[in-house]
Amino acid sequence: MSLNHKNTGWLLIGFSVVLLLILTSVKVNVDKEGAYLCEVINQNNLDMSQCPAHQSSTSWYIVGAFGLVFIIFAIGMYLVFMPFESQKNVFKKTDMSKLDEEEKNIYHLLKQNNGSMYQSDIIKETNFSKVKTSRILDKMSGKGLIERQRRGMTNIVILKH
Repeated sequence: MSLNHKNTGWLLIGFSVVLLLILTSVKVNVDKEGAYLCEVINQNNLDMSQCPAHQSSTSWYIVGAFGLVFIIFAIGMYLVFMPFESQKNVFKKTDMSKLDEEEKNIYHLLKQNNGSMYQSDIIKETNFSKVKTSRILDKMSGKGLIERQRRGMTNIVILKH
């Protein structure tokens, strides 16, 4: 089972809520213990600087943990509510009736290869001559179906989405 970003976001939000509840419980308990220690020190007429509750850095650790919980929560919210583009190529609807058989052949070949191929590979796959392939690609480019980009000694043909 693969998790998408929304499921991961919901898991992070749930995890952060559980951690928040646990940290709140710990913070309440630490505060009660600190208040009790301060009371005991005060009843014995000792200086408050001697109180162990004032010398402990536990409160700072808890504050830091709360900060981490809120960061985890924010990441979860981001994953749930921010749109992400799909990894899969989605091609626009094309009116295939306006294409001749050779254009359809190249169009389907490009779709099968994730929307891009070297022009030399198209020539090999279709068994068309270089000139014929170039003319077909020119027509397809004119119709706005493809784009050709120069790559070294050949072109890469990209199906427009």
